[in-house]
Amino acid sequence: MKLHSNIIGQGKPFLILHGFLGMGDNWKTLGTQFSENGYQVHLIDQRNHGKSPHSNEFSYEIMAQDVVDYCEQHQLSEVLLMGHSMGGKTAMLCAALYPELVKKLIVVDIAPKYYPPHHQQILKGLTALDQADLSSRRKADELLQKFISNKGIRLFLLKNLERESQKKLCLKLNLSALKANIENIGSALPEDKIYEGPTLFVNGKESDYITDEEKEPIKKQFPKAEIIPIENAGHWVHAEQPDEFYKIVSNFL
Repeated sequence: MKLHSNIIGQGKPFLILHGFLGMGDNWKTLGTQFSENGYQVHLIDQRNHGKSPHSNEFSYEIMAQDVVDYCEQHQLSEVLLMGHSMGGKTAMLCAALYPELVKKLIVVDIAPKYYPPHHQQILKGLTALDQADLSSRRKADELLQKFISNKGIRLFLLKNLERESQKKLCLKLNLSALKANIENIGSALPEDKIYEGPTLFVNGKESDYITDEEKEPIKKQFPKAEIIPIENAGHWVHAEQPDEFYKIVSNFL
């Protein structure tokens, strides 16, 4: 599978993987900042997301292999790999399976543990969008408001809309495959998968994705892991505190 990406700048290859229902474009502002610091930033759309191909297959093993295939297609080696949420799970497994490919690993607000499905309301909202006959983003937002009150989350989700024709908007992502595989999104990283390279976990202090309980299991699978929480930030820590996030990641790199 040939993943779609936006490549910015020249220098050391730095791959960024978005979270569930996102796309590489979510990282454009930070990606541009990193590119100005001597990195060639690859903002990748994972399978079934953004402009990347659709497939009924969906697992972290498959998505880790997608990253390896992407590196082969672009002749990349010793990459810096960063992933947020679902992208963090992909990045963790990729680093553990292919340690010779990944020089440094950055995981954003996700732990290697299992998370029960918790996106049901968002998926209901996206299903309503998918079934509606929408001609404007304003109408799409009004419909989505019935399911999701948080404006920031709605704006994030509305990025998935593209114009099918002058009078009709449709979803870019493969909603049916994502709904069918919702149990797999929260899959744990197998306990025997270990990455011994330099690793940074960055989490939002107000997010419950990484708590004190997760610190010991993280260290078992990522012995060189440094875990840095950011104040006044939740799960979208990179979007909520971009300056602090940029500083922490830059220092690690």
